[in-house]
Amino acid sequence: MVRALLFVVLAAALAGCGKSQPPVGKWEGGYEGGGDLVAARVEILASGQVKVMAPDITNAIGPREQVNRLRAQLAADLANGWSEVGPRSFDFDGKTFRKPGGVAPQMVWDKATNQMTLQLYIGARPALPVPLRPVDGFHDNPFASG
Repeated sequence: MVRALLFVVLAAALAGCGKSQPPVGKWEGGYEGGGDLVAARVEILASGQVKVMAPDITNAIGPREQVNRLRAQLAADLANGWSEVGPRSFDFDGKTFRKPGGVAPQMVWDKATNQMTLQLYIGARPALPVPLRPVDGFHDNPFASG
């Protein structure tokens, strides 16, 4: 009896040490702030591999009409280029995605809300957090709500 209980406890402990499986699904979103524009998509496949694309424009300042044209351009670039995006592997600890063997967070997943935050690195600046919402299918305009 004691040996069986010890086996169950040991098995449960080892199961907790296993590699976390990333959530399967799709996320998209857009970011606008401080002259930066980003349109982003993430898809996590059943294999655990990740497809990610996030075209950006910096210094996107000017009249609202001009910024809206730039947003539309990014959305079109994202939609038109998505079929060319190949899946990549990331290390995942249950919350944070990192490049294999890497330190810098690439994405952060909130299990409670199923929200993904893409950590976008533009030049030598600190990471720009781009919040993404879960979607059943991708939209022509990732900036749109819903």
